[in-house]
Amino acid sequence: MNDKKTVSEFELLLIANQLIQDHEQYFEGLRADSVDEKDDVLVFKGNYFLNENGLPTEKTTVVFNMFKYLAHQLSKEFRVEK
Repeated sequence: MNDKKTVSEFELLLIANQLIQDHEQYFEGLRADSVDEKDDVLVFKGNYFLNENGLPTEKTTVVFNMFKYLAHQLSKEFRVEK
């Protein structure tokens, strides 16, 4: 699997956030703020929209699923420049 394109974290976040904005479940404020690579899987992080008690909200599930979607879509194509 050496056919992956190596890109900077900044470039990868631009690509990821464009995919998020184009997705049907997008809502205002949903975005990836950082990305790490663990065992060839891209792990995206951002605001999980927890409530004031730190518990998940309806938006939390959407965010989790979106970051999982990004991992599946982009891990096949890209690796983070170190």
